[in-house]
Amino acid sequence: MDANSLFLTANADTISVMGTLDLSDGPVVLETPPRFLGAVQDAWFRWVIDLGMAGPDRGEGGRYLIVPPGYQGTLPVGGYSIARARITGILWFGRSFLEDGRDPGPVVETIRASTRVDPYVPGGVGTPISEFLAGRSGLATVSPPPPTVFHEGSGQRMNTIPPNDWTFFEMLDTVVQREPATSIDPEPMGPIAAIGIIKGKPFAPDARMRRIMTEAVALANASARTLFMSPRDPSWYYYPDSSWFNFLFETGYQFETPIPEITPRGARPFPPSGYRTMDARSSFFYSITGITPAMAMRLTGVGSQYLLAIKDADDNDLDGSKTYKVTLPEGIPAANFWSLTVYDPMTRSMLDTPQRYPRARSQSYPSPAAEPDGDGSTTVYFAPAPPEGVGRGNWIQTTPGKGWFVILRLYSPLEPFFDKSWRPSEIEPVD
Repeated sequence: MDANSLFLTANADTISVMGTLDLSDGPVVLETPPRFLGAVQDAWFRWVIDLGMAGPDRGEGGRYLIVPPGYQGTLPVGGYSIARARITGILWFGRSFLEDGRDPGPVVETIRASTRVDPYVPGGVGTPISEFLAGRSGLATVSPPPPTVFHEGSGQRMNTIPPNDWTFFEMLDTVVQREPATSIDPEPMGPIAAIGIIKGKPFAPDARMRRIMTEAVALANASARTLFMSPRDPSWYYYPDSSWFNFLFETGYQFETPIPEITPRGARPFPPSGYRTMDARSSFFYSITGITPAMAMRLTGVGSQYLLAIKDADDNDLDGSKTYKVTLPEGIPAANFWSLTVYDPMTRSMLDTPQRYPRARSQSYPSPAAEPDGDGSTTVYFAPAPPEGVGRGNWIQTTPGKGWFVILRLYSPLEPFFDKSWRPSEIEPVD
């Protein structure tokens, strides 16, 4: 992926693959490749199941059966990881890592060879003959599924950002009409119904209501943007007196309870708080696509961890016309690799500059890897043009007249990140 595509805080670090599933006609089989990391979400962006390294197959490649709400048909006895969705509109996505940090070719070949999406056939694979003989299942002929069709997304211009104008309500109505009336709980569905979006009824607000809702969506967008761009809750910040933040450690993936501690005896969950942290949830979904428990865990060597920064060391907004630097001390705690990616505050997507891939990292595709300094640390610069003596690998281009923010990603994070014995510098202005 590159800056042509508008995706909420996507990155150019890995090979991404994604698709949608329509469960209206029954369960769908999703077969994933080895060394994959992904998740299944529904149209309300609720987590359904993890795929790959954080999922049941643990990175060995797996076969998943996504079951629609109300399905009463036969399900397989074995051979699948079964997940029940609450609605029929499903998004699945995931990423695979470059094996040598340079060539995406082998990873792409593995994805194409191992990824399958096809309807589930009751009584086929996963159903032993004994189930048929006992009268508990039908029996279907086992035949190879049709080939999965892949569409190349690299370099394509597309916009997946939710609208922040009147069309937001039209999109919301589309989801409500398409999905079962019980697709979300009555409590959140109540405010949706109060503005005239009701399953089975036309959405036709009069001029007065439309004017009110137009003002409301502008205010909601400004509120969500402020929550994300200027967080005030001190618990969101990862280090004392720092601009680096990640509130999932405090709220968990359901924005309710801190993520479990990991001890020598195993995971130690915190007791439920009993309330939803609404500011964190609004901020998260304004800026990030998808949610999974794998994004909020303290396990070393699994998945990835993130730190975001929107202010500089002096607590000022980051300015695309200025030069900044950040220093990553020696021993960056990532068993796989690390990256820094710059984003546009308006689109929350990768900043679109002539650089195309607005990031620096330890891998060398599709641009040079960052070079460490003599003391083992790594310094990355953010500026409209490369500072003198700084190579492409250690420079991320910014745009005068436009702000920006950055995400530090640690793939397969290590203990020094979690115990905070390793800490990146603040983003420092350079004269």
